[in-house]
Amino acid sequence: MIRRDFLKRCGLIATGVALTDPMAMASEMLGGTSPAEAADLAFDDGQIKANIRSLTPSTNKQITAIVIGAGNRGRLYASYAERFPDHLKIVGVSDILESRKNAMGDKHGIPQEHRFGHYREVFEVPKFADVVIISTPDDKHIEPCLKAMEFGYDVLLEKPAAQTEAECRQILAHTKKYNRIVAICHVLRYAPYFIALKHAVATGEIGELVNIQHMEPIQYAHMAHSYVRGNWRSEKATTPIILAKSCHDLDIIRWIVDKPCLTIAADGSLHLFKKENAPEGAPLRCTDGCPHESTCPYSAIDIYVNRKQHLGVFDLKDRKDENEIMEKIKTTGYGRCVYHCDNDQPDHYVSQMTFEDGKTASFTMDAFTPWGGRRTRIMGTTGFIEGDGKTFTVYDFRSNKKKVWNMDVVDAEEYKGSGHGGGDFALVRDFIEAVATQDSSRLSSTIEASIESHIMGFAAEKSRKSDKKAKVKL
Repeated sequence: MIRRDFLKRCGLIATGVALTDPMAMASEMLGGTSPAEAADLAFDDGQIKANIRSLTPSTNKQITAIVIGAGNRGRLYASYAERFPDHLKIVGVSDILESRKNAMGDKHGIPQEHRFGHYREVFEVPKFADVVIISTPDDKHIEPCLKAMEFGYDVLLEKPAAQTEAECRQILAHTKKYNRIVAICHVLRYAPYFIALKHAVATGEIGELVNIQHMEPIQYAHMAHSYVRGNWRSEKATTPIILAKSCHDLDIIRWIVDKPCLTIAADGSLHLFKKENAPEGAPLRCTDGCPHESTCPYSAIDIYVNRKQHLGVFDLKDRKDENEIMEKIKTTGYGRCVYHCDNDQPDHYVSQMTFEDGKTASFTMDAFTPWGGRRTRIMGTTGFIEGDGKTFTVYDFRSNKKKVWNMDVVDAEEYKGSGHGGGDFALVRDFIEAVATQDSSRLSSTIEASIESHIMGFAAEKSRKSDKKAKVKL
């Protein structure tokens, strides 16, 4: 039995992907929604139909950009210019690593005088682009962001926006002072899956929303890579994990509820990845003859050499060269035993939120899962939604019927290579439109909305550390 016949027999039909013309979409927005939030969706009996917006901006203007931070995220946003050169052109790059700086410079034909080392060098020359894309480490966001606005640049800023609540509020104040557009990279808002999920709630498919249960499973190897060995292992050096990893999730919850968060209560701790849990005889590095290496699920040799996961941090000449990978884990922090690192981020985290009108939500972040991808349950007065980041099902209580969203955007050629379910490139598209029109409402992740969900994250940390419920003060 083919899959479509199976779905028909069950009364569930998932429609295919259709790309809509961007100009047509601009004139066919749903009433009461901003251009960034609108989706051409129809919830018919037994099926969910949708047209996915083209990734081509609805503007003829080419936006010029400087990329500050030419690592994974910087390269991804810059790659939009390779796909849509008429709409985005990379004209400057800054990175303290010569290899990354020149790799991006060569790929985009950037002249030598616009290839900078430290980001401060960008602001030692007159303004020469429309926007700055900031994809530096978390602790290097605030300074270039504020400086870019002072120089007259609009900004695409990787999340989390800054390390403290005060710095986040400072960014918001600067956007008003200098009348600039700043978009935080809350890319899930731009993914067709989450747009459809929000639309299902907003249009009353499950009656009035009452409660959301949302989970972010980090995946055990990802936790070890990023939050034990990697760049985000220390909340003091970067940001608390509720923001470093899960500010997307708080933002999505706030977006779907569509009401201000009033209070949040959180708990969690670093349970496993600490020195006292090291197995007997475990050395400081996985490559130092550890007697447990062959059975340890967090072995650097297994994750990087055998499975070849998370290799983007190494700037490898040949990702298949196991000798090169082994040399990297012998000489960098990524080869350290997970029980002998200088990490302090919790490996499990739970929080409970109350919103206006008595609506509630709970959020769980957990390292100990075999897979990633968000899981969401939404309870309404007349229905229920359950989703896994790719597929969601709407249940109607009275009719006992189901409707399914099961649209894989990678089936659309234009969306291939856009991460976060298509949200990465869709964000850049909307940012280009916002800058071209100088209209921040083209974004669903306006600076006000993004800073609000950041404040929720900082309130969660206050609650976790004080063992008290915290108020969310906007």
